Amino acid sequence: MLKTPGDFDGAFNDFDAASPENAINIIVRKSEILVDDRQSDLFSKTDLLSPLPQYIGRYKRLSVYAHSVHGAAEAPEGASWVGLRALFGRLPDDLAAIAGRAIQLSEWDRSHRFCGACGTPTERAEKERARRCGACGLTAYPRISPAMMCLVTRGNEILLARNVNFPPGRYSALAGFLEAGESAEDAVHREVREEVGIEVKDLRYFASQSWPFPHSLMIAFSAEYASGELRPDTSEIADAQWFTQSSLPQLPPQVSIARALIDNTLARLENTHG
Repeated sequence: MLKTPGDFDGAFNDFDAASPENAINIIVRKSEILVDDRQSDLFSKTDLLSPLPQYIGRYKRLSVYAHSVHGAAEAPEGASWVGLRALFGRLPDDLAAIAGRAIQLSEWDRSHRFCGACGTPTERAEKERARRCGACGLTAYPRISPAMMCLVTRGNEILLARNVNFPPGRYSALAGFLEAGESAEDAVHREVREEVGIEVKDLRYFASQSWPFPHSLMIAFSAEYASGELRPDTSEIADAQWFTQSSLPQLPPQVSIARALIDNTLARLENTHG
């Protein structure tokens, strides 16, 4: 499961003024990162470095900066623009995780340059990671959208579903965004009911994962089947079925919390049911 490396410090530190020439520089174009074609590494030896980069944090005692460029910017010779999903497996996991953070913060910085209340240009705050309006005082912080994920079990079976937007053949756990006023547990019950028409019980928290597509926080649970018949909501779910360990379909990639949740739950069921 992809996660922030233990030796990364993402705390905001406005007085960290290390020169980008002696730092890790991540060049961002929308949701793409500039990558070296000849090796599994970032590409930063270029005049695309911004005079006002976004400070991301520190990694192995080096400052990390994100440099946002115009959407039409071309890749220098020896480099190419690579979408974040395609970085998984191409960059080392630690760098891919930090690159995901850089994309999220760059997009937030780009999309909050004007106040959402009065339209005045905003400025970066001095002592926290925020953009502030000098006219009305509105402060905008990096956006995070919490989403729940739930893998439902029934005996030695697990419930997997195909979202209408999944690649052909892929199945995963159920997932959906939290609504205003909901707890993560409330959202589990509602989303499972809405997506496949069944009720669940005995929720068990598994883990959480930042998922930068574009700024989600996935909160994963397993739960026991309680009642009902499968009735997939065809506007979102192309198919939903009960599977055993011996009849699994194509699963999500290893970098996702969905795969970690599935693997962990199957191992637990194997120990319980044999």
